[in-house]
Amino acid sequence: MEMLGFRTLVSGRVLLCVLGILARSKVLAEQEGENLSGLSTNPDKGIYAVRENGTTCLMVEFAVRFVVPYDVLALNGIDLITEQSYLALPRGAEIEGKCGSTEAEIHISWKNNAYTLRIYFTKEFRDQENEVWKFSKVQFVYDTSETSNFINAYNPGKHTANSHHLSALVTPAGRSYVCQAQQTLTLISTDHQKGVTVAMSDIQIQPFDINSDFIFSEPFKCITDQRERLEETLPLVLGFILCLIIGITLTVYHFHLKLTAQQQPQLPRDRSMYKNIHL
Repeated sequence: MEMLGFRTLVSGRVLLCVLGILARSKVLAEQEGENLSGLSTNPDKGIYAVRENGTTCLMVEFAVRFVVPYDVLALNGIDLITEQSYLALPRGAEIEGKCGSTEAEIHISWKNNAYTLRIYFTKEFRDQENEVWKFSKVQFVYDTSETSNFINAYNPGKHTANSHHLSALVTPAGRSYVCQAQQTLTLISTDHQKGVTVAMSDIQIQPFDINSDFIFSEPFKCITDQRERLEETLPLVLGFILCLIIGITLTVYHFHLKLTAQQQPQLPRDRSMYKNIHL
């Protein structure tokens, strides 16, 4: 009986383990990435989404360019010199990702996984009142043996560039981050601590609380765009105020002349009346 009970217990635990694995597999299977870049009218911009249970849970639109330094052998065959490779995130990339209530991530890969851009998001409370989301980490994996972008690379191979202590694109929860201006990050690479530049522009991103499938929530504009908008509208506002001041001044001056004219003695228009004027 004891042996039978032990076997039953073991079988139960095995069954629970199998069910847990199947449940996790089901969750992973229900999260899928989609490349919607064909919908963009901007040839440099990609549109990428992560969907869970058939509903969009993370969406990213942006144009991304990379500046990646790498070593090449000098002509003397001894010294190393640093070259720079300029890359752009292609529209035909492959998408993976994960969604969660407080953490989310998206992985964008291309050239048979020679390049992978990973962006990690977190949602948190600021000052115990305002809930926000932000970039918590950005990682870029690149392979210098990929000769179309890295010509004559010395000791070619895969490298990983990471952000450090990142807190970027802070946005109120339930809203999407929007920025036309370029946002630049510097990542530190495992290739001798070289600095890899990631430049993002024409951005709209939302990793949490998407209410409608494939539709961003209310936009939250970046400070750079707000400043540029102010710089564009300020001359118009100042011009309007100046025109208003000039108009008011001319109106006051007109009424002043009219009032002054009424207070001056009126000369007779009929010449026969001049005889009654005593000098």
